[in-house]
Amino acid sequence: MNTFRKHAASAGMRLALAAGLAWPGGAIAAAPARQAVMSPVAAPAMSLGADIARLGEPVRIAVGKSTLRKLSLPVSQIAVNDARVAGARMLGSSSQLFVWGLAPGSTNLILWDRQQRPVIVDIEVEIDVEGLQAQLAYVFPGERAVKVGAAGGSIVLSGQVSDGVKASQILEMAQAYAQRGAGESAAAADGAASAGGAVKVINMLSVAAPQQVMLEVKIAEVSKTLVDQLGASVGISGTRGNWSYGLLSNLLSGNPSQLGAVHGKNGNGLTLDAQKRDGLVKVLAEPNIMAISGQEASFLAGGKIFIPVAQDSTTNKITLEEKEFGIAVKFTPTVLEGGRINLKVAPEVSELNREGIGITTGGGAAANAVLPAFTTRRTTTTVQLFDGQSFAVGGLIKNNVTTNIKALPFLGEIPVLGALFRSSDFQTDRTELVFIITPHLVKPLDTADGAAVVLPTDAYVAPSRGEFFLQGKMEGATPPRPRQEAATQTAPAGPDIQ
Repeated sequence: MNTFRKHAASAGMRLALAAGLAWPGGAIAAAPARQAVMSPVAAPAMSLGADIARLGEPVRIAVGKSTLRKLSLPVSQIAVNDARVAGARMLGSSSQLFVWGLAPGSTNLILWDRQQRPVIVDIEVEIDVEGLQAQLAYVFPGERAVKVGAAGGSIVLSGQVSDGVKASQILEMAQAYAQRGAGESAAAADGAASAGGAVKVINMLSVAAPQQVMLEVKIAEVSKTLVDQLGASVGISGTRGNWSYGLLSNLLSGNPSQLGAVHGKNGNGLTLDAQKRDGLVKVLAEPNIMAISGQEASFLAGGKIFIPVAQDSTTNKITLEEKEFGIAVKFTPTVLEGGRINLKVAPEVSELNREGIGITTGGGAAANAVLPAFTTRRTTTTVQLFDGQSFAVGGLIKNNVTTNIKALPFLGEIPVLGALFRSSDFQTDRTELVFIITPHLVKPLDTADGAAVVLPTDAYVAPSRGEFFLQGKMEGATPPRPRQEAATQTAPAGPDIQ
């Protein structure tokens, strides 16, 4: 009977001590200068055995913050399990407990009263997210749905933002705040070693209704070539006995267009070379691409070739590298507030060069090869504009003038007669190129009411045999439809298959 009363009294004393240590579980204390001493609040306690009791609610405190608690019973001794996470000591009288957080984590605190009866108090140290929440509310007053929390030593961003740009900016602020918090944790008070490393940021933000952007690109190029060539070639050749001779033979002509030739008895001749070439090339492409805000999209209308590339000089191993050419566009749109569109775009026009590059592989004349060459016009830029606005993001005006004169020394410089001993070549190349970009904010087509999407092939009618063979038509005549049928039919009718 006495033993039962002794244990009952000890358990009652531990429960009283636990009740004196208890405070609201979810509160995060402020700094000691702003923290008032709280009155004891009753909280449930759990007995771990005949000699140990545990406080029901853990103590939650932020990193770098502290709290002061007033106990109902005097404490003779305290001990913190992990001094890297939290610290504690008694202040003044033995009934005031001072606790501070050092690094994110969890530990426990053991208190002994004057009768050496222990009580275990769990301590959870979390990252202080209230400061980050206040900063985000000040910088982004319109993003009130963003919430900042802490879990497992990490900062958790949740909620919904209006666009992707603000989501990335909020994430950057959280990462900077996490680095500062890690630095403060490393410089913990009282020389205690910090258990926290780099604080992670978990991004769970969602963008409200991401916008879709359709990019309309117009690529216009006009290239004009003008060539004028005039020259004369004089040749004197003959034979005398077993000897043959040639003087000025094919001196000036390369591959001339022979407009006329006068030949003498001994093979003497005069060749005139005169030609004029005009060339005009027009390129117009209008690719349309669609992408979600913040995502990259690409477009290519052209082809691919494979170029041999040497990999190992010792084994002469050669692989084929893929090369694309044609009209290509890459762009990344980002929809900002107010309908502005931040556009990173890279249009490109490339084509195969007819001349190519001649190479020798070292195996003699039979081992010569010609690698393809490319003529490329490319621009990369970032602009901001509104829906429907156009912008010329790149332009090129190129004017090349080439003049070549081949002449026989001294004789080619004689006035009038010198024209017989020289050849002149004049070439002009002029190219104008422009890229015009027009973004549009678009939404998916609503086909719930049965409306059909109009296709370019809807109006095509295959010609009959009579129209194709007798009239030479590539398309058949479209039969007229009744007005009522045309008004009620929403989709093109397909052929009936028996």
